[in-house]
Amino acid sequence: MTTIDVFDHGIPAEGHFGYAQAIRSGDLIHVSGQLSFDERGDFVHADDFAAQLRRTHANIDKVLAHYGATRDQVVSQTLYAVGLQRNADTVVEANRAYFGDHRPVATALGVTELTFPGQLVEISLIVDTGLPT
Repeated sequence: MTTIDVFDHGIPAEGHFGYAQAIRSGDLIHVSGQLSFDERGDFVHADDFAAQLRRTHANIDKVLAHYGATRDQVVSQTLYAVGLQRNADTVVEANRAYFGDHRPVATALGVTELTFPGQLVEISLIVDTGLPT
């Protein structure tokens, strides 16, 4: 029987929108779209693409830490970006800094808007904790 472990950051949007930040089922962790929010759940760094990526990666690290997972266990990343072509170099630099030599599969999608005014990036992941760290 597969056990399910749900993770929340404890921010108001989780209850308001009715979602979990991540769900672990077996060895796989499915991570909802992470974005640039602070400890209270307030969206931060409006219209600053690089700052949003840094904060988003920090929020992803909190999810990984909850499960005892590492960046090397990320097997798939989907990035949604407003102004993707304009910010492509920033995405490349941030991915290389975040993942180092690890190379998960990745999809980047340019979108016209995201949930919050000034939100430019959101990232969802699949993590396999059965992989070595």
